Amino acid sequence: MKNYLNQFLEELEIHHSPHTLSAYKRDLALYNCFLKNNKDMALLYEYIDKKGLSARSKARVISSVRSYFRFLESKGKKTQLKKLSPVPVQSTLPKLISPKEFQKIYKAGYEENRHKRARNHITLLLLFGLGCRISEIIQINLQDINESDSSLVVTGKRNKQRMLPLTQDLFTQIRTYIEQDRPALLKSHKTNSTLINNRGKRPSRVDVWRWLSLWSKKAGFTEVKSPHQFRHGFATGLLENGVDLRSIQFLLGHSSIQTTQIYTSVKQDHLKQTIQKHHPLSAMTPLKRE
Repeated sequence: MKNYLNQFLEELEIHHSPHTLSAYKRDLALYNCFLKNNKDMALLYEYIDKKGLSARSKARVISSVRSYFRFLESKGKKTQLKKLSPVPVQSTLPKLISPKEFQKIYKAGYEENRHKRARNHITLLLLFGLGCRISEIIQINLQDINESDSSLVVTGKRNKQRMLPLTQDLFTQIRTYIEQDRPALLKSHKTNSTLINNRGKRPSRVDVWRWLSLWSKKAGFTEVKSPHQFRHGFATGLLENGVDLRSIQFLLGHSSIQTTQIYTSVKQDHLKQTIQKHHPLSAMTPLKRE
């Protein structure tokens, strides 16, 4: 079966991002641990319950194993697929960072070294101002910035590229950073990367998470503001200001409009809070029943 597992992972690698592939590997490693002492797939639910996983993680493990079983059946192998039903997961509203919170973390990115300070601020502006994923901003190269129309090409999941329009202010800040700050950060290294870490190289995901952890703490937040919170804040802000879902779908690089539609729930939640707070009847004291 090991050869089949390797084949399955190789096929996944063609169509999925490295992040998704890593999730499948973790899920199937857990499944293999389960197999050491269990043969009945119906017991897998109980097994992962004891691992203390979140509801979403449990659902993903079952989904990964089901996908692997379907692959095995396509190769003529018998499986216990019928014993594994998908785990329903209640849709939750994504956490987001508000403009006021962004101002705090933007100030926290301040450093005495003006070149590092500019790098920090450009990183935050790419996350919140364009809704980029962490994997996208670390891949941005100098040639991805188009001066003729003030746009930026980012490479998303499955190497799909999209061209994002830049506001004049953001374009000016990026160009100033590239001309005046990036050369000082490079040291003796050669790279096309737009962002440069403290070692003079292209930053890794770990670098960006480390920066966000530091800035979140300096800003007084009890938790690290994740890249996805910036992304959700960007999308929600656009929707609340009248941008249509199709445009937001393109800007975020979502392959399906269903993924983008969760922001309509965020908008409705915001609307309810606004009405509750500002409705002319909200301050009225109800009369007591006689």
